[in-house]
Amino acid sequence: MNVEELLTSYAAGVRDFIGVNLTEANLTGANLSKANFSKANLSVANLRGANLSESNLSRAKLNVTGLSGANLAKSNLSGAILNVANLIRADLSGAVLIQAALIRAELVLADLSGSDLRKANLNEANLKEAKLRQANLSGATLVNADLRGASLTAAILSQTNLQGADLSGADLRGVDLRDAELKQTKFTDADLQGADLSRANLRWADLSGAKLNGADLSSAKLSGADLNRADLSEANLLNTSLVYADLSQASLIGADWVGADLTGATLTGAKVYGVSRFGVKTEGITCEWIDLSPTGDRSDLYRFYASEECSTKFFKEKSPTIQIVVDCVLDQEANLSLALTYKQLAQMFPEIGLPPSIEVGRRRTTLTFNIDIDDRLLSNTYIIAFPFADAAAIQKNVVSLLRLVQVRGSDDLSAKELERLQQISATLGQIVGKANEVKLDAATSAFFQASTQITLTNSNDQPLSIYQSPTFGKRLGGIPNLSESTFRGTQPALPPLGIIADFIRGFYYLDR
Repeated sequence: MNVEELLTSYAAGVRDFIGVNLTEANLTGANLSKANFSKANLSVANLRGANLSESNLSRAKLNVTGLSGANLAKSNLSGAILNVANLIRADLSGAVLIQAALIRAELVLADLSGSDLRKANLNEANLKEAKLRQANLSGATLVNADLRGASLTAAILSQTNLQGADLSGADLRGVDLRDAELKQTKFTDADLQGADLSRANLRWADLSGAKLNGADLSSAKLSGADLNRADLSEANLLNTSLVYADLSQASLIGADWVGADLTGATLTGAKVYGVSRFGVKTEGITCEWIDLSPTGDRSDLYRFYASEECSTKFFKEKSPTIQIVVDCVLDQEANLSLALTYKQLAQMFPEIGLPPSIEVGRRRTTLTFNIDIDDRLLSNTYIIAFPFADAAAIQKNVVSLLRLVQVRGSDDLSAKELERLQQISATLGQIVGKANEVKLDAATSAFFQASTQITLTNSNDQPLSIYQSPTFGKRLGGIPNLSESTFRGTQPALPPLGIIADFIRGFYYLDR
């Protein structure tokens, strides 16, 4: 069949051209909408500006075919071979290209919005400034593809291979790149806001200047990646590998990176306001200064005088904790009371942070509160104690401990440490002033009447036992002349001053 016969047949209403051979045919601007060219050979044909919308081109051969400006909207190109085809400015919106071959195809400014490209081969394809909004490219290969300036908002690229591809300046907002292969991929100045890159392989990727705010990079591999000037504010970096990554001048404001590995990374000039200083690996990092200002405007800078200071003074692998051991098993009713009580306390004292982790043993229950800074250990202990029958005794020990070290600790603590204690004391004073306002609905639970033991651990992993009820661990039933009331009036002694001073010296301080 030649071109004239094809066009005559189509005009007569024929639409079935399965397996037709039209190599090198000139069909410029032809209207072949809804035609069936399944398994047809259209290699090296000229179909520029042709209308092939809603046509069936499944498993057709279109190697080196000229399709620039062609209308292929909603067409079926599953399994089609379009290697080195010219699809510049072509309309492929809504097209099905499952397992299609588009190696080195020219797709500059092409519209592939909403298209199905699952498992398609686009290696070395030119997709510069192409539209791929909401396209499905899961499992596709785009090795060394050119996607500069392309629009891929809300596209699905899970398990896609984009190794060595160039997505500089691309719009990737809300894109799904879970488990994608992105080794050495270029994302310079790309917009990845809200993107899902969890578990993706981004080793040695170039993300300099990229917008990654709100992106999910949990458990992603970013070893050796260039994140210079990248915006990672509010990003999820939980358990992310950033080994030897360049984060210089990157914005990490509000990012969550507990469990991240920053071994050997560069953080000079990074904006770290609101970032956890605990639970990250920072051995061997390079950091001359950091920006602690809330907006990253460099109004609050902190400089390090030695390279190891950032990993040893600013960052810690463990956060300070308050551990309360309750001499009672937490049952279902007590668990509800515990949740209600600490919800009430959090409304009055937001500084207590997240609820405790709970470990229930055969005879006791351990509550562990993670604190974001050493300065809050004593004041938060005062708050956390409120629901317990031991509250008055615990709180008395907290106040007495602070007074003791302030009055008698001048020989053991530096002027800077004593000055910081004054600030801690002022904070505690404000909490004590609100004590009469605390009315807890669930604090009558039997769980809160049990004896307690409290241990604080600072960011240097130093423990300090500050309270243990005289009846803690004692089972007095059946012992003549002994009861809990025998011990209740006894105030537990404070630790020796030297131990308290050593514990406070282990506090994390930023010398400003």
